[in-house]
Amino acid sequence: MKSSLISSLLLLALEFLPINSFAYIDQADGILPKSSPLNLRTTVNIPTPSSPDPALLTELATFACTLADTARLQILPHWRSPRHSLAQEIKHESDRSEFQSASPVTLADRAAERAMRELIEKKYPQHGIYGEEYGVIRSDADWVWVLDPIDGTRSFITGKPLFGTLVSCLYRGTPVIGVIDQCVLEERWVGIAGQPTKMNGTPIRTDGVSSLKDAEMYSTSPEMFRNQDLLKFTSMKRAVRTPHYGADCYAYALVASGYCDVVVEADLGLYDYCALVPVLEGAGGVICDWEGRKLTLENHETSKGRVVACANEGLLEEALEILSKDPLEEDGQLALEKMGHNSALLIPDQSKVTPWLFGVMVGEVIAHLGF
Repeated sequence: MKSSLISSLLLLALEFLPINSFAYIDQADGILPKSSPLNLRTTVNIPTPSSPDPALLTELATFACTLADTARLQILPHWRSPRHSLAQEIKHESDRSEFQSASPVTLADRAAERAMRELIEKKYPQHGIYGEEYGVIRSDADWVWVLDPIDGTRSFITGKPLFGTLVSCLYRGTPVIGVIDQCVLEERWVGIAGQPTKMNGTPIRTDGVSSLKDAEMYSTSPEMFRNQDLLKFTSMKRAVRTPHYGADCYAYALVASGYCDVVVEADLGLYDYCALVPVLEGAGGVICDWEGRKLTLENHETSKGRVVACANEGLLEEALEILSKDPLEEDGQLALEKMGHNSALLIPDQSKVTPWLFGVMVGEVIAHLGF
């Protein structure tokens, strides 16, 4: 009786009081806006889609490590086995760079992903899975596991211990768990959103230089860049102290641990970079696409696998100045560098060049760019 009376009074009040007489809570952050009539700034602990439960994240990170352990058991028996015993196949993918369009896959890749997928289906059957070797299921689920059993299969085949197993868990399209596991060296980096990244259980931090001119930069291969991406990458090579090649996911782990400064890559698959995001960010680094967009499931088609990771914000700002520019708007120096020439020698002041000679130079650039 009493509760019915109270409900009736509340409904009556709602009929007569103006809407702006009530405070409201912003669902994005659970905070009362400054314009609220109550003029309060009290945070309300309301779970939001962008903030999954920390206890659940810890549980999922532990499970991600179990997946990496499982992958190790499938990979290590084939480490430095005769190449003919690895049952190699070449995967052909259209609309990708020459380097990425024909990538090798071995029985170790396939066995490791199968084993991880089986564990996920058993433990979290409602979760989605996005794997390099066996495709995608339930990609619209709130939680999606992204798996690359061997990132750097070429390194694995040729006996170079710089490949890694990548395990990531996305919450509503955003990477919140990331594991980089190097089974031969027994090194494992674990990143959890909002927590410090750990390498073999010890917290780590980036330790980058303050300027690109002093930076050590990694890329898996210069052959992963094409067309305008190649011109931008050439400019990055010119901007840094030393470019290095051939480390795959291990390069990102080195940035997180403070041993190098920048990684620039293009044409990556979603499975190539999702695990890297929590690892870099939890170590104080930054990682995004070449336009500064976040690396998410939703943004993948727009980003086209173009990834830049830096030890700090200052380096990222410099890198994006180069990577987000249209090289065709520049003065042509990058185009000539693509041909291996010293641009300072080949592009004189246009006022001192005859129209005929300048036309030949422009024609050479156009021919080499394939327009």
